Amino acid sequence: MTLSRKNTLLAWLWKAVAVSMLLAACQSLPTNLPVVEQHKIDRLLILIDQRLNVAVMVAQAKWNSGAPINDPVRERKILEDLSASLTGASEDEKVFMRSFFQAQFDAGKFIQLDLHAQWRKENHARFAAPPDLARDIRPELDRLTPLLIEALNQALPLLKQASARQYLQQRSEVLVRGDAEGSARREAVRVLLEVR
Repeated sequence: MTLSRKNTLLAWLWKAVAVSMLLAACQSLPTNLPVVEQHKIDRLLILIDQRLNVAVMVAQAKWNSGAPINDPVRERKILEDLSASLTGASEDEKVFMRSFFQAQFDAGKFIQLDLHAQWRKENHARFAAPPDLARDIRPELDRLTPLLIEALNQALPLLKQASARQYLQQRSEVLVRGDAEGSARREAVRVLLEVR
């Protein structure tokens, strides 16, 4: 093979690689949602992240108390109270809200389970001043719940668009920290990505 033919082949290969990289980059760019719609989705994701951060405090409180991480009776009561508070909502909307908040509970439990496993492995002592469930944690959850409902009501119509769901998925990787492996984040946004 002559030198000029090798150079031509190499140039062609470099162009093919460049085009492939450009196409891959275009697929990972944020969608072209209007900024106001992006802000609505971002607000929801920020609130989800804030709620997941509470799971760390819950884990500390339960580590000290020895209370089980899974409390299906309490979760059921919270979801029933939530449904009752959604006056004017259709049954489908109530079902969605219950599914969304159950996903938040489950995502929080992922974080708690991971932390408890880590602390057991480290033979971690009890926390000197753990947060109190009634005094510190529940008021924060009570503050976040109506904000999440409001943000959900604003974002849900947008999520019927594939581009909005794509934006939500991409931004969740930035705005929702959750856990190192991403399982809590994925669970927290799962029902949002299923909206059609």
